[in-house]
Amino acid sequence: MDNSRPFEKYYKEYDNWFIKNKNIFLSELNALKIVTPKNKKGIGIGVGTGRFAIPLNIEIGIEPSRKMANIARSRGLQVFQAVAEKLPFDDEIFDFVLMVTTICFLEDIIKSFQEAYRILRKNGCIIIAFIDKNSEIGNKYQTKRKKSKFYRYATFYSECEVIDFLKMTYFDNFIVKQTVFPCENHEFHHIKNGFDKGSFVIIKAIKTNQNGNYKNNSV
Repeated sequence: MDNSRPFEKYYKEYDNWFIKNKNIFLSELNALKIVTPKNKKGIGIGVGTGRFAIPLNIEIGIEPSRKMANIARSRGLQVFQAVAEKLPFDDEIFDFVLMVTTICFLEDIIKSFQEAYRILRKNGCIIIAFIDKNSEIGNKYQTKRKKSKFYRYATFYSECEVIDFLKMTYFDNFIVKQTVFPCENHEFHHIKNGFDKGSFVIIKAIKTNQNGNYKNNSV
């Protein structure tokens, strides 16, 4: 199933969400800034229209939706139309990989993490930001998923599940942040360590170089 189809059709609605929900977006962005390496070569996988990548100084992205990729390109990003499970890059050329609300749309999360591992340099890191399936927003999305344009075919995960997948693909040294809390009506949401109540969770992990010598299968 092509999970990019809704984004191809409703790309304008997706992009406008960041304008209509500016405070939530900026809270998520501020949390990502804490864990994103500075002055390093990174790539956004599932980069969308570039809303997160650009302020995080990421210049390269992967995006399966042609229309979303075109918007990102118009904003100055170099975007390859490809999928996370088969990245068109050589081994060990990036310092970090960023996936923001991407994993719920992946066909094969393990294969995607293996590919991320492959393109990362020694001691490179992966940063996964996602909606916790057990959070208030996660429960809301799952309850209404059949009526949702974007989340109809999404698979939601918990923090523990994502960490287990990362461990299976030889990532370690985890840092976890959370933001977007229920009943928090401040201009910006707080950012806290760990996970419990935050709907937007970020997991950062390091490539351990133990046994994950995945071969280059790029085209």
